[in-house]
Amino acid sequence: MSDATAAPASNFIRSVVEADLGAGRYATRRWAGRPGFAIEHRQGLPDPARIRTRFPPEPNGYPHIGHAKSIFLNFELAREFGGRCHLRYDDTNPSKEEQEYVDAIADAVRWLGCVWSDDSESNLYFASDYFEHLYACAQSLIESGCAYVDSQSADEVRANRGTLTSPGRDSPFRDRAPGESLRLFREMRSGVHAEGTQLLRAKIDMASPNLNMRDPALYRIRFAEHHRTGNDWCIYPMYDFAHPISDALENITHSLCTLEFEDHRPLYDWLLERLRERGFFDQPLPQQIEFARLNLSYTITSKRKLQELVTLSLVGGWDDPRMTTIAGLRRRGFTPESIRLFCERIGVAKADSWIDMGVLEQALRDDLEPKAPRATAVLDPLKLVIENWPQDQVEECSAPVHPQRPEMGRRVFPISRELWIERDDFAEQPPKGFFRLFPGNMVRLRHGMVIRCTGFEKDANGRVSAVIAEALPDSRSGTPGADAYKVKGNIHWVSAAHALEAEVRLYDRLFAEAMPDAGGRDAKLALNPQSCHVIRAWLEPSLRLAQAGQCWQFERHGYFVADRVDSRPGAPVFNRSVALRDSWGGAKAR
Repeated sequence: MSDATAAPASNFIRSVVEADLGAGRYATRRWAGRPGFAIEHRQGLPDPARIRTRFPPEPNGYPHIGHAKSIFLNFELAREFGGRCHLRYDDTNPSKEEQEYVDAIADAVRWLGCVWSDDSESNLYFASDYFEHLYACAQSLIESGCAYVDSQSADEVRANRGTLTSPGRDSPFRDRAPGESLRLFREMRSGVHAEGTQLLRAKIDMASPNLNMRDPALYRIRFAEHHRTGNDWCIYPMYDFAHPISDALENITHSLCTLEFEDHRPLYDWLLERLRERGFFDQPLPQQIEFARLNLSYTITSKRKLQELVTLSLVGGWDDPRMTTIAGLRRRGFTPESIRLFCERIGVAKADSWIDMGVLEQALRDDLEPKAPRATAVLDPLKLVIENWPQDQVEECSAPVHPQRPEMGRRVFPISRELWIERDDFAEQPPKGFFRLFPGNMVRLRHGMVIRCTGFEKDANGRVSAVIAEALPDSRSGTPGADAYKVKGNIHWVSAAHALEAEVRLYDRLFAEAMPDAGGRDAKLALNPQSCHVIRAWLEPSLRLAQAGQCWQFERHGYFVADRVDSRPGAPVFNRSVALRDSWGGAKAR
């Protein structure tokens, strides 16, 4: 796990913030204690936050690993520089947004260890809180001739927009008198006009080489119930309109976006400048800064495509442990510390690149290795009978809870005549270099004693059903006689009479290809049919008391977690979080 006191890694965004603060760019800002227009902030005290950032998700799905990068970037930047980070829901599209997603986002941010509220400030906001503010800004833009109501159909608007190589054509309604556009806009709000018949557009430049500046849409009509405002509104602002104004209302200093919004920055700046000229906002205005989004191999980070997997029941829900949603990663056994470590390792860059899934998995190994308690699990059981062990005799063995942390204590477990061992720890005809059990060979039962294989039994199908062995009683681990036996094999085991039988889910990557949706391909075609293998396993008896969400290293097999949903008292279900080593050829386990 990374050292929380270590100096943050440098990146170009941090350099921008340092330069801004060094130049005193925000020294005169005032804060009304809540979002508002300049007239309200001017009456407030000097802003106690040196900078303000925000994490602005749309509540139309569960947040994923890509959002985690943005969450840590925004919240950590604010923490480092004595600022504030706001959690703001950009909930301006009522047809796709639900309270379930609002709750899932808040849970994810909180679980990652990021906070938006304390005794002095609460910075939880919704763009829908600003609908009246946004409406006032739109009316002002109309009055100043910077916006107009367009009565073209959607097909006509699209046809007249032009292409990357040809300019657009002015709408026949572009020169409407401001008074007429204002009347139509107010009628739009009143529900007079049908969906698709009227559109509020900014009046910028239909010949601009940047298509986002060709009279972009600001408001559209949509008769849909909003998850917070109900049916109070039937017009809704477009993201490119609501986003910069919401930033300005909240006194945001650095608006951090992924690279796909780089071409939208001129519109962001244009809108805020026009509204500053109209007295809505003061300098310094928020500045948008773009960084590379997270492209992670063997997964997809499109909420639309993730939702399709959920809707088609190709996964068990948004929190399916194979999903790289925050909820799915949490249920899989990833820790907040491991996700933070992953984000620190990949850093913040200006250019897009692909990160191998193995880097994320290795971050979990590195976080859990020094702190996860150890336990024994037999995942593919084969009966071992110690023929010279008394039928009813039970003895205790012990092992450290963690081999490098004696302060964690020791764990105790029974040994008896019949044990479960891993099937691949026995070979009827051993290959070269096989040091485990085969007829005549000796191995050590880990934390137990040395045994010699004396035979085996087969079932009616010719499959080995039991291994027969004899114990060498003076070879017990921790006794003077143990050193007298030099054996190369050391195998895991659990007492058959005492072990916990439990469901274990062996999860692997959801997709079998590194770039499942590359080139517009249907990612569903790349689903990994081996991404979940459910077995019945035999576990160390102490695991009967496992609490949901607890993590262990099952020695030899990997890191496992008691499932948060399906575990019951005395009957835990375990998910494999990650194997001990990377078997996909990506980042190597250390």
